[in-house]
Amino acid sequence: MNLNNIHNVYFIGIGGIGMSALANYFSSTGKIVAGYDRVETTITKSLSEKNITIHFEDAVTLIPEQFKNKENTIIVFTPAIPTDNNELIFFNKNGFTVLKRSEMLGEITKNTFCLAVAGTHGKTTTSTILGHILEVNKVNATSFLGGISENYNSNLILGGDKVTVVEADEFDRSFLNLSPNIACITSMDADHLDIYKNKTALEDSFKEFASKVSETLFVKKGLSIFGKTFAVNETADYSATNLKINQGSYVFDIKTPTEIVKNIQINLPGKHNVLNTVAALAMANSFGISIPAIAKALLTFKGVKRRFSYKIKTEKLVLIDDYAHHPTEINAIVDAVKEMYPNRKNIGIFQPHLFSRTKDFADDFAKSLSRFDEVILLDIYPAREKPIKGITSNWLLEKIENKNKLLSSKKYIVANIKKSKASVVVMIGAGDIGELVEKVTQKLKSED
Repeated sequence: MNLNNIHNVYFIGIGGIGMSALANYFSSTGKIVAGYDRVETTITKSLSEKNITIHFEDAVTLIPEQFKNKENTIIVFTPAIPTDNNELIFFNKNGFTVLKRSEMLGEITKNTFCLAVAGTHGKTTTSTILGHILEVNKVNATSFLGGISENYNSNLILGGDKVTVVEADEFDRSFLNLSPNIACITSMDADHLDIYKNKTALEDSFKEFASKVSETLFVKKGLSIFGKTFAVNETADYSATNLKINQGSYVFDIKTPTEIVKNIQINLPGKHNVLNTVAALAMANSFGISIPAIAKALLTFKGVKRRFSYKIKTEKLVLIDDYAHHPTEINAIVDAVKEMYPNRKNIGIFQPHLFSRTKDFADDFAKSLSRFDEVILLDIYPAREKPIKGITSNWLLEKIENKNKLLSSKKYIVANIKKSKASVVVMIGAGDIGELVEKVTQKLKSED
């Protein structure tokens, strides 16, 4: 496919984090871009400000006329879009070129030197750190990110067309459309069982991804895939040791196959972020950037929005926003909160994401959420799914052993936070809780 022959790119599900990065990319490179999404969000507003036309009703009549010419228009959709979507049906019926997001990402990156970050957790932070390291070191790379970088206020770091950084997403086996030169795998915990059915099938998919890596593969120490290893406080090809916390930042030594460099500093909370940093560092070093140059870039890395993002940080109240939607991720958040604020009461406000994921990991969710001092559950965010009989937030709440727990509607969330004895509030989930956080932040700040 020659993308130079395409003038118009139309996105079905344009507000998704991965989709909007592609929309930004095509708009920045001179294509005419438009799209549909179900609801207006901060992401769609940001795209609209760049003269990208977006509508919020699934109606063929609302598609701009210039996007109905199949000779110079390509359609990109996300697998989160239901198969009965009217616009998707229209484009398929009328012979347009219709690609999944991952297929389009594969097309863009296949003729580049591609650095791909895979894993059930950690890939957004790792790929954003990597993109930042390359940008600071004047590597003219384009990075497609699964979150909004605090440094660039975007999920796209636009560079040239010779080097790319991408998240290798395991959902729907999307990462098998990529052709990575250097890659890493941060984790392989069971997830997306609505797609894979069991953990073995998920691991097989990661092994297939690993076989596509043409040069160097890095894997977290202990995973059942062969490659160079990275770790924290373990023997590995790249390992962080001597961890210390200094005024809210981690300081550690890094051991590589050829050297030991002392006092690397990152301004991110949580040991899981040290591991993410080591993965990004290993990839950048393999690409050819020296450890001292990487360490200098890390000092200016500000993080990713909705990844342990501080919305309020005062003596009286701390409000943290995080995308965590899997028990392992929630455990990492609880560990970080307890490490950063050992003497303050905390409350976790969780919006479960998907009925299937809630059902598959209910007991693990209950255990991880019980570790907060107090717990509030919101209703399950359905995303692409229809309800499953008996699977509700109230059902999950009953499994949580912590007695300081309740189910809340969004309407009463501020009132429930105020009733709480906690001064550290953590709002977590992958649904529309991210929009709710903004409203809660404004309300709590105005009433302070």
